[in-house]
Amino acid sequence: MTVIQKVPSAVFKTRVRDESIPGPNPYRWVDRTTQEVFGGKKVIVFSLPGAFTPTCSSNHLPRYQELYDDFKAQGVDEIICVSVNDAFVMFQWGKHIGAKNIFLLPDGNGEFTRKMGMLVDKSNLGFGYRSWRYSMLVNNGNIEKIFIEPDYSDNSPIDPFEVSDADTMLAYLKGTESSGVSQPRRGFVG
Repeated sequence: MTVIQKVPSAVFKTRVRDESIPGPNPYRWVDRTTQEVFGGKKVIVFSLPGAFTPTCSSNHLPRYQELYDDFKAQGVDEIICVSVNDAFVMFQWGKHIGAKNIFLLPDGNGEFTRKMGMLVDKSNLGFGYRSWRYSMLVNNGNIEKIFIEPDYSDNSPIDPFEVSDADTMLAYLKGTESSGVSQPRRGFVG
């Protein structure tokens, strides 16, 4: 696995609310480029295997949501959650989990994840290709720090969650030692 220093060029297929569209689904497709997502901002990105999955829903995303104000106090402009899921799934997951301050960025085709070198085969779980868990601090498109979960591999029998968590990233920003992954923030029924 090669660790890169700049976020790769990719196009994200997103949906945004548009009140000019009549009916029960007032959304339109918007392509967002890497430059639009990361340019001129200090951003935390965390990537996970999938929406509506146990660790992602009980701890990974909820803890970043819970610590949002602490990250803002450290000069972070935005927190982004990337998953190899489509825009519809990410939207419903965000509503279900109450992710008000986290931008859920769908990487439906896995383009960004593949270019990051983090696309793994999870066919052993029936997931197909998904993202390996990681988090990173990105400043104007440059990767300042990246935390990659151990044992990166295709069809891994485990799903490590040791360093891509919110508490580790916040400790890094504060220049302190992480106290480790927090307890799950919410229950999960799947």
